[in-house]
Amino acid sequence: MPISAQSFQRVADLARRETAMLYEPGKEYLMEARLLPLARAAGYADVDSYLPRIFSDHLERQRALDALTINETSWFRDNTPYQAFTDVILPELLKARAATRQISIWSAACSSGQEAYSLAMLLDQHLPGGWTARITATDVSTEMVARVTAGRYSQVEMNRGLPATQLIKHFTRVGAQWEISPRLRDMVQARTMNLAAPFPPLPRFDLVLLRNVLIYFDLDTKRDILRRVHAVTAPDGYLMLGTAETGLEAEQHWGRESVGRMQLLRPAPSATRIPPAVPATTLTGA
Repeated sequence: MPISAQSFQRVADLARRETAMLYEPGKEYLMEARLLPLARAAGYADVDSYLPRIFSDHLERQRALDALTINETSWFRDNTPYQAFTDVILPELLKARAATRQISIWSAACSSGQEAYSLAMLLDQHLPGGWTARITATDVSTEMVARVTAGRYSQVEMNRGLPATQLIKHFTRVGAQWEISPRLRDMVQARTMNLAAPFPPLPRFDLVLLRNVLIYFDLDTKRDILRRVHAVTAPDGYLMLGTAETGLEAEQHWGRESVGRMQLLRPAPSATRIPPAVPATTLTGA
């Protein structure tokens, strides 16, 4: 039986309350597609009969919220942001950070980690000797964060955008999966984090990637997230949004800059900042 309107609204309210993600009318098919496998695995015939379990069992509720989180990703997704990183952003940061020889990046809403590890591959290739890099990867889904930490991917996932040269260089076959090299895994620190809630202590970031996630929040939440991201971005740092998100009104805290075909945001000096926290995991450049 398809999910009822009442059940849809109850779950939509839960998702908005816990994650600030919007499930608006018309998305019933998507909600059902994400929750029905969980319902059947738990012994229920449909989503409606599964709902009481979600609201009475904390672990089941977390599984449902994880399933409702959008986890679409691939290696070097859309390519243009990574080209901008290697051609412009990284060379500029190497000049600006010559005194400290350290670069800090945040992959926000990281999903299963392909974005963070794609950046790690580029840093491994282009970071000069004596430099260190740190990538903080965060997601609201505890399941996705666990996957980033494990650094293991199926063959189907590996086929989504990963060049063969990078596969051979950075991955080892482990049974039916591929495992990222310890060198790159040590560069990435994964943690659970809800962008719509107050941020925990974070380091100061030179680059923040907040791609293809703001479109799932309402306007006030989008603006609040951008304000708080500004507070943890270095004054000369960069913010990357998704292609569909570059038109967001962020002029209070950000200025725009074109890098090739990319529209990047740069911090405006007027907004309040917070001091950086102690740096996390680092990796020494080869």
